[in-house]
Amino acid sequence: MLNSHSVIQKSFQQLKLEELYGILSLRIAVFCVEQNCPYQDIDNQDQKAQHVFIKNKDKIIAYARIIRKSKSKAAIGRVVVDQQHRKKGLAQIIMKHCIDNLKPSKTIELSAQSYLQRFYKELGFSSTGEYYLEDDIPHEKMRLNLQGEI
Repeated sequence: MLNSHSVIQKSFQQLKLEELYGILSLRIAVFCVEQNCPYQDIDNQDQKAQHVFIKNKDKIIAYARIIRKSKSKAAIGRVVVDQQHRKKGLAQIIMKHCIDNLKPSKTIELSAQSYLQRFYKELGFSSTGEYYLEDDIPHEKMRLNLQGEI
């Protein structure tokens, strides 16, 4: 397992071209190719997002993006780990970094693939009860309420 010191966070403007290419390549490899789900990954949200990733040598192997919706509300999305690097705790490292860096936001939302509900619940998220199909994959809205935390 890699330690949390290997997590990198950058704005869109701070990303090197090679990093942006690696991020898009990883997202397409998993969300479009592996999950056999053709969809428009480039959604005009990356420009305002914070990009959180872990590299192994020069390859991006885990990624998530943070989008601040307001001072008190944020979203985490596009959480992904390279197929060869799963089961090493990288998704948990990325998520904990995102959550820690979103405080003092009051609420963090995400759209979880339903099979990952337990993973997100272990991080403190709870289901909003809103279930839906997105690109033929069951999803649910989940929320982490940080009110009262310091």
